[in-house]
Amino acid sequence: MPAAFPDFRLGKVLATSFTGTLSERHGDAVERIPTPRRLVDWLAVNGLAVDSCTAAQLELARELRESIHAAATAAALGDTLPAAAVHVINERSAQGRAAAVLTPEGERHWRLGPEARVEDALGVIAADAIDIVAGERDGRLALCASPTCRAAFFDTSRSRTRRWCDMNTCGNREKKARFHGRRKEPRAAG
Repeated sequence: MPAAFPDFRLGKVLATSFTGTLSERHGDAVERIPTPRRLVDWLAVNGLAVDSCTAAQLELARELRESIHAAATAAALGDTLPAAAVHVINERSAQGRAAAVLTPEGERHWRLGPEARVEDALGVIAADAIDIVAGERDGRLALCASPTCRAAFFDTSRSRTRRWCDMNTCGNREKKARFHGRRKEPRAAG
């Protein structure tokens, strides 16, 4: 029987969804790509199917993930971007050989290099990170309000006031905690 892995947290923004492959960063961290095969699975789910992945490529992916998280966190806080994170993002972007292609349905898809390498997929993710950190897309970078999560996410809501990386996980958990907190408060004598 294969080992059970935590579900992927999928979002609409590739770069911040990729940083979500490590969640609960300030609590009991959950690694969602613990093996090269899991990275292959995540890439496939996100339209970046690759043929295979080595342990070294998994480490490159994790380095990129942490660099995107560091840069997105700094951008969300209005801080200076960490030079090391910027360097890794730029390197991964430059090393990829992917091309954007238009489908007959008018959608953008990615065509990876002829060997469908992990580096090509990482290049797409890095380019997406550059777009959102540089402010090239309509939305704003924010950090999850959950004290154990603090994931960077890209808020495209109309008001740009979203508080949670994912309402179904962090937001729901916070709402449940508030509800249970109110139920435990003693009722005022009437």
